[in-house]
This record gives sequence, structure tokens and C-alpha cells, in this order.
Amino acid sequence: MRSPLESLKSYADRRVGLMLFLGFSCGLPFLLVGGTFTARLATANIDIKAIGLFAYLLLPYSFKFLWAPVVDAFDIPVLSRLLGRRRSWMVLAQACAGLSLLLMSVTDPITSLPVLGLAAFLLAFSAATQDIVVDAWRIESADIERQGSMLAAYQLGYRLGLISAGAGALFIAGSAGWQVSYLTMAALVGVGFVASLLAPAPERMRAPAAASDPAKPRERFSFGRAVAAPISDLYRRQGPRLIAVLALVAFYRMPDFVSGVMANPFYIRMGFTLPEIAAVSKLYGIWIGIVGAFVGGWSIARFGLYPTLIAGAIAGAASNLAFSWLAMGAPEVWRLAVAISIDNFSGTFAGTALMAYMSGLTGVGFAATQYALLSSLYALPGKLVSGLSGFMVAAYGFSTFFALTAAIGLPVLVLAIMYGRVAEEQPQAETDDADRLVPARAS
Repeated sequence: MRSPLESLKSYADRRVGLMLFLGFSCGLPFLLVGGTFTARLATANIDIKAIGLFAYLLLPYSFKFLWAPVVDAFDIPVLSRLLGRRRSWMVLAQACAGLSLLLMSVTDPITSLPVLGLAAFLLAFSAATQDIVVDAWRIESADIERQGSMLAAYQLGYRLGLISAGAGALFIAGSAGWQVSYLTMAALVGVGFVASLLAPAPERMRAPAAASDPAKPRERFSFGRAVAAPISDLYRRQGPRLIAVLALVAFYRMPDFVSGVMANPFYIRMGFTLPEIAAVSKLYGIWIGIVGAFVGGWSIARFGLYPTLIAGAIAGAASNLAFSWLAMGAPEVWRLAVAISIDNFSGTFAGTALMAYMSGLTGVGFAATQYALLSSLYALPGKLVSGLSGFMVAAYGFSTFFALTAAIGLPVLVLAIMYGRVAEEQPQAETDDADRLVPARAS
């Protein structure tokens, strides 16, 4: 166990600083194909039905695991020799995102809506690819104890990117027009581009065991092998308990997903005004969440991943009881602030612990594919069950509903206690399979 001061020093690492800028680069495109994009279409008086269909532009974020094996196993000609596989994919994804934004800036939604939609889709695809490779670089660049610090910096950068693409882009559009707004966003892509060029090669890929053998024949890329190898590697290292590990990942954040759908309806039914909800939940709450992420990162460095994972399982579920308490009293702003503080702090603390845990489950050479699969899995069950949340509220009321969502955390806590050490105890993946797929020098 490290001392408190030594744990704080983890934030002074150069890689942590780079994660701040890479997180900004990952957060920037999301709203530019989401809320900000629909606002642009609405100001151009595009039919509301067409605007609704553009919600499918975000699908690449949900299905990025489908092409993650290519990112893991395929070298980009020329760039991979110059920068290594991870950084070359980062640079390519960011360059494509910047070009997509340039195209969006000069395309009129009234006369060229299909072209604008295509450019937005290319932006979403490039951004999702960037997410894949940034996660892989982070996992392979630092040990598990430093993952918490890097994730905290990433989340701060991501939120700053969301603010820039949300409030920032709308402010610029209102004063100078959409073309200037999107050109400014294209320029901001340069933040991640520079960070990618400055990023060091991943440490885990520089290990002697992963060194390429010039005498070894180079095999051609096979998509089937690129998909099968990460999955078989995960099973080989975890064995039969992989099922329990995947259950822990899938259900760890379920209390938050299920209750989150009913949050805004709950505030309104309680009698809070929209300005009060916006100020406390959307502004104040964001910064409390960032504090929770940094405390989570510090806790991993100070106490280790296992106790932090258990604490996150307890806090993430029990925080819903704060809303049960809120439902039993008057709609006073101070009470709303207390509930939001507990929920946002606990949620990002638990989220940091889970992301670090998933990072520890990945193996050398397979980080992009395995993390993409795990990150898709952790959100899926909660999203499926959350659709029933309205029926639960109608049957039991808000106070009981939030108490029931907190109870979901009890089996999650048992899983965390029994299998939370897996990521720390399991050895890193053998590099032989990765070497057979592609030469290690390119990573």
C-alpha cells in the first residue's frame, strides 16, 4: 500500500497529462454528431422526422467492437513503421475526424443533407475508432495501479471536450455561424493529434518477450483469426471463472443505469424547476463527478484495485438510497444538491474502478478488442432492464423504486468480493499469439 503522498504523485506522470488531451479529443466528436448536430438541423428547419433518424449516427459507438480486431492486428502502411501501431491508428482516426468536420463545415443541410449526413457518419466512425485505440494505448502504457489516474484524467478531458462541442459550438454558431463553429471544432481536433504524436510507445509492447523475430515468417492478416485470438486468450487466462467475471462486469453499474432513466422525471414530479435541475444536476453535478473520478484514481494508486472495486460496488448501489431520501421530503434545492453530490461522486468513483478492472482483464496485443467487448458488455444489461423502470415506478413509487435499484448491488458486491482480484492475480497474456498475428515491432 502506498502512502497518500506517493499516490498523488501518480497524477504527475507525463502519460496522465497526455490522457487529459486524448480524453478531450475523444469527447469532442460525440456531441458534434449528437445534440449539437441535431441543433444545427433544427435551425435549418429540417423535417423533425429526418432529424430523428440521424440519431442512428451514434451507432458506431455501440458497435465499435466489430472492427476493434482490425485495430488490434492490422498495420497501417508507412504510418505504423514511423509511429507504431497504436499511435498510427490514433493519428489516422483524428485526421479522418478533422476532415469530416471540414466537410461538415462547408455543406449546406438544406441543399446537401445526404452529404452532410455521410460526413457526420464518417465523423462518428472515426471517433469510435479513436476511442478503441486510445483505450488500447492507455491499457498498454501503464500498470494497473496507474490506470485509475489515467482514467480520471481521461474523464476530465472527455467532459471538457463535451463542453466545447456542446455549449462552445452553440455559442460560436450563434455569434459567427455554423461554418465558423465547425471549422473551430476541426481545429480543436489538433489537440488530440499533437498528443498522439507526443505519446510514448506502449510499455507492455516494448517488453523483451514481445520483441519481433526477423527470422519468423510474417503471416497475412486474417479477420477470423483476429477475432478468435482475443477471445481464446481471455478464456485461457481466466478459465471457467470467466463467466463470473463477465457477470461482474455486466451488472456492476446496473443500479445506476436503471435509476438514471427516471432521474429527470423524478426531479420534475418532485416539483423542482427546470433551471434548478439544470444548475444542480447538469452543472454542479458534473464537477462533483469529476472529483469522484479523481478520488477513484487516487484510491486505486493508494489502496489497490481490489478494495477500490469493492468500495465502488457499495457506493455505486447505495448512492441510490439518497434519491429515496429525497423522495420522502420537500422539494428543497439543498436536498437535491445533497442527493446529486452523493450520486455523482459515487457513480464516477465506481466507474473509474470498473474501467480499471476491465483494463486489467485485457491481454498484451489484444487490448483494443477485449476492452471494446467488455465496455459494450457492461452497458448492455442495464440498458435493457432500464426500459422497465417506468413500470416499476408506477407500481411502487419513486422512493421504493430507488431502494430496489440499490438492492441490485448486493449480488454485485458478492461477485466483486469473490472475483474482484482476477485482474490483479492473472498473469499478462502470452505474446506468442500476438506475434503470430503480426510483428510486435508495429505495436
